[in-house]
Amino acid sequence: MIRKITNTLKWLPYYLHREFNRNYRDPAVNPKHIYFCICDHFEPYWNKADRVTAKKRIHRWMCEYPKIAERYPDSDGRSLNYTFFYPEEEYQEEDMNELAKLCQAGFGEVEIHLHHDNDTSKNLRSTLVDYKNRLYEKHGLLSKSRHSGEISYGFIHGNWALANSRHDGRWCGVNDEISILQETGCYADFTLPSAPSETQTRKVNSIYYAVDESGKPKSHDWGVNAEVGKKGEGLLMVQGPLCLTWKHRKSGFLPGIENGGLFANNPPTLERIHSWVNTGISVDGAGEHVFVKIYTHGTQEGIMEMLFDDNNLSKLFSGLHDFSEENGGTLHYVSARELTNVVLAIQNSNTINVTDMRDCMFCR
Repeated sequence: MIRKITNTLKWLPYYLHREFNRNYRDPAVNPKHIYFCICDHFEPYWNKADRVTAKKRIHRWMCEYPKIAERYPDSDGRSLNYTFFYPEEEYQEEDMNELAKLCQAGFGEVEIHLHHDNDTSKNLRSTLVDYKNRLYEKHGLLSKSRHSGEISYGFIHGNWALANSRHDGRWCGVNDEISILQETGCYADFTLPSAPSETQTRKVNSIYYAVDESGKPKSHDWGVNAEVGKKGEGLLMVQGPLCLTWKHRKSGFLPGIENGGLFANNPPTLERIHSWVNTGISVDGAGEHVFVKIYTHGTQEGIMEMLFDDNNLSKLFSGLHDFSEENGGTLHYVSARELTNVVLAIQNSNTINVTDMRDCMFCR
């Protein structure tokens, strides 16, 4: 408990300052467009599962997800293009072939997830390049930059320890990870938020650019917000909602933390949807465009039971639809790649129609 409180104190000042400015100095703009994305730490071999168990987990998603997604289109008539962040260390060609079928049918996209420990810059660079090439060349996954033609990818760091952000250096080992991600074609990082972990950055509820600071660890702890009309320098960081909640109090009097995670014991609710949207994550100067990026670990049996058996994935889609209608907003489902494209289009003052924005910079 003491460690969690200490970790929270690192980001709480920025959170409170931001909330004060939004509510009193510069009231938040009501969202006209809500872009919703689920980034799944999709780990079929979670908890050291064998091949049979992993295949069952993948098969369940292939059977269950399309039936639900098709029933709940967004305001553009599109189903959610679910984003599967698949761990490099769990890669099996046969398994990826199966998941690729789901993506080719229009129900998802695969991006890069990585758990590593005591790594080196050289090995990390080689690992990322090899994995992105395999995904693209063997399975027709990932995307390419319209400008450079390079194979591009979104990234989530395993155990949240991006750029050696744990005090003990575990679960990473590479201080210059931000630079290496950029060099190898990463278009954006989607690791955060990670609270109550110590890996949580001081900066929260933001879309911003992180720059490697001479090889120092956790150089993404701070950065410059994405802003309309300004070119960003560094790696784009897309954070999900992080806020305090009084519904889940700790020790009877301390507020709990809402971090946008879908867990077996914390399913989606209309109250949570309100808090995600009301966090107001946006590009500076375009507050009417709000981005809601949440996450889960979708292959864990308890979470699959919550999403599928208990009908909570349907409730989530239904709740999003109801919220947007009640508040006069337009709901757009986006993958991690599409979300990044929309952010960049808005930043470049190129707010064309949403369909075109989804593929403006990185296309499949």
